[in-house]
Amino acid sequence: MPGTLYLLPIALSEQESVNWISPDYAQLLAEIKVFAVENIRTSRRFLRQTNPSINIDNLRFIEIGKHQNQPAQHQILHELQQGNNVGIMSESGVPGIADPGSEIVLMAHQHHILVMPLVGPSSIVLLLMGSGLNGQSFTFHGYLPVKTKDRQQRIRQLEVESARNRQTQIFIETPYRNQAMFDDLLHCCRPSTLVTLGIDLTGKNQFLSTKTVDQWKTQTLEIPKLPAIFAMYAQTKI
Repeated sequence: MPGTLYLLPIALSEQESVNWISPDYAQLLAEIKVFAVENIRTSRRFLRQTNPSINIDNLRFIEIGKHQNQPAQHQILHELQQGNNVGIMSESGVPGIADPGSEIVLMAHQHHILVMPLVGPSSIVLLLMGSGLNGQSFTFHGYLPVKTKDRQQRIRQLEVESARNRQTQIFIETPYRNQAMFDDLLHCCRPSTLVTLGIDLTGKNQFLSTKTVDQWKTQTLEIPKLPAIFAMYAQTKI
């Protein structure tokens, strides 16, 4: 009988407490011996946080990376078909949501292998929950264009889509471009458009706030080079 593919959430921040982990989840982590991971070092650290007595040397780690890795997928499938449970871990948050894992999950479904997603912190969900913006209709866009002109054009497009569909638009950025993203939002969006900024969610430096563009412009905000996520909601039609 094949093993089960578990989708394992991990902490979003290195400083985050792991008190959200239930006893059942901790027990499951102690029982799994094969892990498909985005980052071995991050995964080892998380496992030690949840179980300081764990013997890491008894575990097997298969690196999956950010892009399709056919040899790794074949290795994971072989482990599952041999009856071994496999746990997928991304570098932070939950696998398959803005992180690697979806190709492996699809492969598991195609081979009639049981897939078990588990509950844990997701920056996308946490931002939406804490934003006050429309949680009934929303879209996550991942990263916006790198070049300033293209990024600004995309921001204006998303603001129009938000107004037309009454929809929250969510996107992320690499830490060193946080300030440029935020500045472009204030430059491109209408004064009444709501913008949510979430920084280091669940970490010791967490910042989470929603204001109109006009309100944001009344203050000077220097965004640290930490994981950040943004949301936008146009309150008036464009």
